[in-house]
Amino acid sequence: MIGRSHPHTLAAALPREIERVAKLIPIYRAVPLGFLAAGMMQRSLNAAQAAIAAADPVGMIRAYEDLKGYSL
Repeated sequence: MIGRSHPHTLAAALPREIERVAKLIPIYRAVPLGFLAAGMMQRSLNAAQAAIAAADPVGMIRAYEDLKGYSL
């Protein structure tokens, strides 16, 4: 069930993905060669934040899809 705590809009989902991926970066930096993935994640976060700042909906969609691809 979709509730108020989990709205399904890009405006709500993208900041959640930014926060989630930001929490992964220190974990990746703590493992050997994890700095490579951490660097990719940081570039993705920068792109997401730039898309938000520019109010670029296409860039925000791309950034959201990119961030969703990161996991442990």
